[in-house]
Amino acid sequence: MSKTTSNKGWQVVMAGTGINLALGVLYAWSIFKGAIKASIEKGGPDAFQWSLSSINDPYALCCLAFAFSMILAGKCQDKIGPAKTALIGGILVGAGFSLMGYSNSYAAWVTGFGVLAGSGFGFGYSAATPPALKWFSSKKTGLIAGIVVAGFGLAPVYIAPLSSYLLGAYGIQQSMYILAAGFAVIVCGLSFALANPPKGFVPAEPVMKGEEGKPTPAKKAVHDATVSEMLRSPKFYMLWTTFFIGAGAGLMVIGSVAGLAKKSMGPMAFVAVAIMAIGNASGRVVAGVLSDKIGRRATLTIMLSFQAVLMFAAVPVVGSGSAMLLVLLASLIGFNYGSNLTLFPSFAKDYWGFKNYGLNYGVLFSAWGVGGLVMGRVSEMMNAQPGGLNKSFILAGSCLALGTIVTFFLREKKAVAVEATEVVGEKVAVKVSA
Repeated sequence: MSKTTSNKGWQVVMAGTGINLALGVLYAWSIFKGAIKASIEKGGPDAFQWSLSSINDPYALCCLAFAFSMILAGKCQDKIGPAKTALIGGILVGAGFSLMGYSNSYAAWVTGFGVLAGSGFGFGYSAATPPALKWFSSKKTGLIAGIVVAGFGLAPVYIAPLSSYLLGAYGIQQSMYILAAGFAVIVCGLSFALANPPKGFVPAEPVMKGEEGKPTPAKKAVHDATVSEMLRSPKFYMLWTTFFIGAGAGLMVIGSVAGLAKKSMGPMAFVAVAIMAIGNASGRVVAGVLSDKIGRRATLTIMLSFQAVLMFAAVPVVGSGSAMLLVLLASLIGFNYGSNLTLFPSFAKDYWGFKNYGLNYGVLFSAWGVGGLVMGRVSEMMNAQPGGLNKSFILAGSCLALGTIVTFFLREKKAVAVEATEVVGEKVAVKVSA
């Protein structure tokens, strides 16, 4: 691979990471929600006239729009390229936040944040990872995917304090206009740096030495499966199930951390959220590197089983009221949750190729949205009952243990490869290895 080509690949990686850092404004919803609640309780002619029970509706709809727009966005990414797809995402996010700035009505915020911004997140996110992966060898799939998606996980570290400052200095409506302009410019601007490799480009693979010091044969190219072929594969349903469990359990805890931390840390609760975000981003990179070394399935098994242990450990930790233990628990849970967002796009590339990657991963990504919605809703129902929080952790831990078992069925069968043939008289001797 030439130096120029290599630099172009890293340019795409950095642009994708920057886009995800901007799109991570999704995680600022907890800050917006607090401001809306305060406005409702304060009252007045310009106050939000919402019912308290409906405050989280824009966020819930946003997560669904994010997940399912990935399917359409993935199709666009495959057909018109990543730059135009990300550009659409930036425009949608800007339009959504502008609508939120224009009106404080429930309908405006459900449409603005839930539908427009949620779809914008899906378009931008779907365009960031695929082009970056195409510039690098299969030996770096996990690393590159981890770096790009780490931007989204790391975003709360700066977005939470930025949003808090804007809301305090300019109020809710004006803050939405500022965020609309800022993030639309960033996402649309960086979109022009996204590019697929030229036709016929094949990234250089590292030279591997065989047992006798000779280079090993090149690996057979992955079949570029269509979405219908993917949906006929048992692997898809095993991956969808484990993604549903891993993402749902993580999102369930992420949504509760601020409230849990506030009980033991008071005004310093934002520290737990920031540390969890760092753990989230770190998990994406570490899981990517590890999966390149020991394999995707083995890494997924480790991460899900570790997450299961943490969920069961959360019961005594939360009961102890220890701020230090809570922060440690939150960071480790965030770390494991983040690994999902690296492993599953890598699985999709490994199993079903690049040609229809955007659409294929978009369909697989629906597990993230459904998992967050279902497990989040079940958790809320349980938390309304006495001892419900502990029941939520136990349920999540049990589901994660089940997901760990499912990963064993993803094990690849060892293929029998012909290494050499030797003609002896009229007989042919064939050396094989499993």
